[in-house]
Amino acid sequence: MTTTTELTLFADYFQIHLADADSDADLGDAWTDKAVADHLAVARDALGIGTTVNVDVAVTVAILSQEPDDDSSECDHVVEGSLYISAGRLTVLGCTDYGPDAAIFDVRPGWNRVRVSRSNLARAAEADVDSADSPETIEKIRIQVWATSELPVKVIKRWR
Repeated sequence: MTTTTELTLFADYFQIHLADADSDADLGDAWTDKAVADHLAVARDALGIGTTVNVDVAVTVAILSQEPDDDSSECDHVVEGSLYISAGRLTVLGCTDYGPDAAIFDVRPGWNRVRVSRSNLARAAEADVDSADSPETIEKIRIQVWATSELPVKVIKRWR
């Protein structure tokens, strides 16, 4: 079974966050040079997704029962990381959003894999602060989540 939800999030500081609903993780130290290059900062129970723009982005969250097929040819940048969810509640929010107002998704408690596929990056970067004004220029982020064991970060396709 797949649950899919569409969100529009403000990518303040060029990032959005995913976290265990009970997490108090600070991703500040997770933004290493490698994390910036990979567009993914990883803490045990939180992930920071780097964005191309510092405005609204279109986010699709899909909770899956198994690993999805590879469709990276349709995207600009694809990266995977692991995330520990203690009680089965995943939050997705802009980095400066108020946590209790975040979108919450039910996932299997324990380790989950997160694949972040980003697209429309060149057009969004060119439009910059005006990128959210049009569906043709908005940055698109698809987040796919499924239960599995902990694995290291893997860049499947790198943009720039």
